[in-house]
Amino acid sequence: MTTEVAEFMEKLKDKRKKYEAIASSDSSVSLDGIDNQTIIEVLGPETACSNTCLWGIKLKLKFRASREVEAQRKYEELQLQLKVEAAAREAEASRKYDELQLQL
Repeated sequence: MTTEVAEFMEKLKDKRKKYEAIASSDSSVSLDGIDNQTIIEVLGPETACSNTCLWGIKLKLKFRASREVEAQRKYEELQLQLKVEAAAREAEASRKYDELQLQL
C-alpha cells in the first residue's frame, strides 16, 4: 500500500469515528450516509461525486474490514489451540512426574 493510500485510509477511519460518535448521540443522523459523507470529506466533492467511485471505495473498505475480522478470528483460534496444546503437555508432564514419584 502506498503512503498516499495509507494516509487516505487513516483519514477515512478518523472521519468515520467522528461521524459514528455523532450518529450515536443524534438519531436524525443516518448511519448509511456516514460512508458517503466520510469519503466526500476526505476526497473532496469534485473527486468523490461519482456513485461508482463511492461504491468501489465502500466495497474495498468492507472487504478490508472482513479480512481484518477473519484474521482476528484465526488469531484467536490459534491462541486457543496453543493453550489446549500447552495444557495437554502440562498434563502429560504431571502424569510422568507422578509415575516417577511412585517408582521412588
